[in-house]
Amino acid sequence: MLGAAVAAGGLEACGLLLGAGNLVEVATVAANVAAQPAKRFEIDPAHLLAAHRAARAGGPAILGYWHSHPSGLTEPSATDAAMADPDGRVWVIVAGGAVRCFRAVAHGALHGRFDPIEAVFAAD
Repeated sequence: MLGAAVAAGGLEACGLLLGAGNLVEVATVAANVAAQPAKRFEIDPAHLLAAHRAARAGGPAILGYWHSHPSGLTEPSATDAAMADPDGRVWVIVAGGAVRCFRAVAHGALHGRFDPIEAVFAAD
């Protein structure tokens, strides 16, 4: 995620968090197909569809999403909150070389949509 965020320069990088239960096993990198990728992200629908198909075939489930804030903070924006379904999925935000994790919920502490969560990252 950090490498993809740096490689994206001033554009938002994005992808999916795949795994089982509470364990994210893979963070994919997807094309950002948003009309304004410097300010928003939209995961390439083909990437998302392929992940859903793989999950139905017994592969890892989609546990959440990640994206970068190239000129911002590691905190969800109001735009992120407007985009997020309160489905309990994890949202990871990368900015300035740091990573923070949130859960999308109905009445979250941030923007009424996100609660911060703790995460442990394993080195490759």
